[in-house]
Amino acid sequence: MTGPRLALVSVSDKSGLGEFCQVLKDEHGFEFLSTGGTRELLLKAGLTVRGVADYTDFPELLDGRLKTLHPRIHGGLLGRPGLDEEALAAHDISLFGLLVVNLYPFEKTIARPDCKPAEAIEQIDIGGPAMLRAAAKNHAAVGVVSSPDDYPRVLEELRRGGGSLSDGFRLHLAQKAFALAARYDGAISNYLGGLMETDAKGATIFPRTFTFQFRKRRELRYGENPHQGAALYLPERSPPGSLAAARLLQGKALSYNNLLDVDTALKCSLSFTDPCCAIVKHANPCGVALAESSVEAYDLAYRADQESAFGGVIAFNRRLDEKTARAILERQFVEVIAAPEVAQETLAVLAAKANVRVLACGRRATGAAPELEFRRINGGLLVQDADQGAVAPEDIKLVSARRPTDSEWEDLSFAWRVVRHVRSNAIVLARGRAAVGIGGGQPSRLLSVRIALLKARAAQLDTDGAVLASDAFFPFPDGVEEAAREGIRAIIQPGGAQRDAEVIGAVNRLKLAMLFTGMRHFAH
Repeated sequence: MTGPRLALVSVSDKSGLGEFCQVLKDEHGFEFLSTGGTRELLLKAGLTVRGVADYTDFPELLDGRLKTLHPRIHGGLLGRPGLDEEALAAHDISLFGLLVVNLYPFEKTIARPDCKPAEAIEQIDIGGPAMLRAAAKNHAAVGVVSSPDDYPRVLEELRRGGGSLSDGFRLHLAQKAFALAARYDGAISNYLGGLMETDAKGATIFPRTFTFQFRKRRELRYGENPHQGAALYLPERSPPGSLAAARLLQGKALSYNNLLDVDTALKCSLSFTDPCCAIVKHANPCGVALAESSVEAYDLAYRADQESAFGGVIAFNRRLDEKTARAILERQFVEVIAAPEVAQETLAVLAAKANVRVLACGRRATGAAPELEFRRINGGLLVQDADQGAVAPEDIKLVSARRPTDSEWEDLSFAWRVVRHVRSNAIVLARGRAAVGIGGGQPSRLLSVRIALLKARAAQLDTDGAVLASDAFFPFPDGVEEAAREGIRAIIQPGGAQRDAEVIGAVNRLKLAMLFTGMRHFAH
């Protein structure tokens, strides 16, 4: 039993539709019922298509807003073969065997920076989600196709089933349709909620309810530890330059811990415009540097902590070239190398180490929308803006008697950008636009200072004349005094401690330079 041969077709994204429907007609004998622009496209493709208004004997109204919300449409989607024939026949309702529907591009519209609320509201689809839900509920009798991506698979399944879709495949299509409708409604709810919620200055803030849909990309071997299960979920669209958008060019799939490390490394490297290399181990940068080329930046980053770099991940903000790849492979064991692009000749070099994972993440779009960060807590979800805060040079306050030299200013700026990627309490020592010691993830800021200094000594790097960045204020002068004993000459920190005056007094006594940013960069 092949079921009804009538397909209801009404789509916003018309890509591949003509070819798909032609095969449905030629190979499986489908007839078509359609609306407005979709019908015009199919007629131009040479197909015979009956209009919905002709079928329902009710015209399209309100500039096309009202088309498919009619008993003859929804009866045909919800009708159950073997149960509802009498009622359907009484009202001259035909059963549909296939529904092909996708929705108005609401998410694409609101993603535009110039989108106005009225324009967004016009892109809220009403009839489409209603038809998707009806057909998906009745998937035992109706195949519901909600994306052009599914056209080839639907045709393949019809050929395999002699013109019928299997029960399992119809269930698969129904789940996709409900997931699409849920994501669509969630996007609308988030958008309208954001319009309603404003701060004291009238700027939109987080909506009163938050809905966001992620799709499972793959199962992971395990989570942080082998006894924990894990999977990778991604949103429908991932911005270029993000880990979610990265392509694996070589090596086995990334583990849970690899993904966390690469995410930190990419965020750090892509926060700079000059050639940058960031080396990360256990989600903390252990080496970061800027230079005239990627290979020079890698050399400087590696020198900061050779011991921790072993088995770490490395990220660049430039195309990965052959020279840099050779330098890495000759020097260390590395789990992952990530860059916006990877030259073809570089892949030939990397192929010698097949276990090294190589990622191309693409280039971040200029003026990309601010990102949100999510963290699950027991019984709830924390949502915040990603820390992309920057302080304009004119807003940085000099609080010491001595001004930083030009080279110190440059290093302070570099260290301040790096410190936001280090776990709090975070300390970054820098010299020559390269980290020479990093300490973080400690309950004591003084201990983080000591670890950063210890790292510099272990790497045999000179801290005389280096600078220090702290992600939050120094509560006491002790951290400043400890750093000064090792030759640190300038410090950048947010300020705001009760004992700021004591800290500034110590800085002046030790003839250091100190800047206050007024901005904290905790990364818990």
